[in-house]
Amino acid sequence: MRVIGLISGTSVDGIDAALVDVSGQGYALTLSFIDGLTWPYPAELQQQILALCAGEAVSLENLARLDDAVAHSFADAAQALMTQAGTADLVASHGQTIFHRPVGRPTLMHQGPIQLAYTVQLGRGAVLAQRLGRPTVSDFRQADIEAGGEGAPLAPVLDCCLLSHPTERRCVQNLGGIGNVAYLPPWNRQGSPPKVLGWDTGPANSLIDIAIHTLSEGTLTYDIDGAWAAQGSPCLSLVNDWLEHPYFLQPPPKSTGRELFGWEFFQRCHQAVQRQGLSAVDTIATLTEFTAASVAREYRAFLPALPDRVLVSGGGSHNPVLMARLQAHLPECPVQTTDALGLSASYKEAIAFAVLGYWQRQGFAGNLPTVTGASGPRVLGRVSDPLLNP
Repeated sequence: MRVIGLISGTSVDGIDAALVDVSGQGYALTLSFIDGLTWPYPAELQQQILALCAGEAVSLENLARLDDAVAHSFADAAQALMTQAGTADLVASHGQTIFHRPVGRPTLMHQGPIQLAYTVQLGRGAVLAQRLGRPTVSDFRQADIEAGGEGAPLAPVLDCCLLSHPTERRCVQNLGGIGNVAYLPPWNRQGSPPKVLGWDTGPANSLIDIAIHTLSEGTLTYDIDGAWAAQGSPCLSLVNDWLEHPYFLQPPPKSTGRELFGWEFFQRCHQAVQRQGLSAVDTIATLTEFTAASVAREYRAFLPALPDRVLVSGGGSHNPVLMARLQAHLPECPVQTTDALGLSASYKEAIAFAVLGYWQRQGFAGNLPTVTGASGPRVLGRVSDPLLNP
């Protein structure tokens, strides 16, 4: 089956679309990556999404319009990919996360323990199905949440199927807007998988991107090739202060987003670097160091053992300074991108949702309870069929 997977991450830097040919039953997958592209949001739409993620108030009418606008951008991405690489039988869309509240985080209205997580993704699948004329699977997180899970991260199951090794312990580290890790014990990819661990490690590109956009007065959206970080020197005292955030003390399963490591957190960081008199490049170097240090700290605090190898995907895998700092913090473990093992680092998350959509059609459970904290395996996503002409 040819499936298109779609996702825009917490960095809101565009829609990743991947076309794959997938076959097999359950974990016994055969997958071939055909092609991928990153489709930019219209600038105004991107700013509306970022403002909403930062807590800007919006009317329900305008939220509905934004939901449809995001869905049409996702449909544009899928259509462009089919024009470029050929048709698909199925579309699987994660959508655009604008809010994520994990299990147990207190709110102003509810001071007691929260039993269920809450998450919101824009870009409803029904619009994609109508636009593209193909069944579309969306709303992937809800079934896991209803089973008591975090609803995130969901990609570790794909990492287990495609990147496990018979003798090596591996960590697959995604560096999108938020970082997440999958810890893969040795597995020969036969029979049931081992106990995979996974969680969100904290910020990846989110704070760096906000800082670059702010310090460049809107002329840049990310640190291209780590150029700013390479020119600066990190302030280690600030890095150590930021690593005291309660999230880094919380054991997995756990997940996070811009609600914790977004605009408000950056504002506190920005005030701190101003008090220290740091330059713009020193600020970016410090946030880059914080990201790498936070990943390594999470490994040392919560993994049963350090991995034999770290495989990195996501936008951060293209930042040589971030990669070098991660390697420096994990000198025992070779750090490389998933490209080295034949799985696209740029499109791995989109590929993961293509597989989850394929499994939904098979009725196969796509979550890993050891990762999300759900009470058991669940089939993820719901399907929207295209409207039939009368």
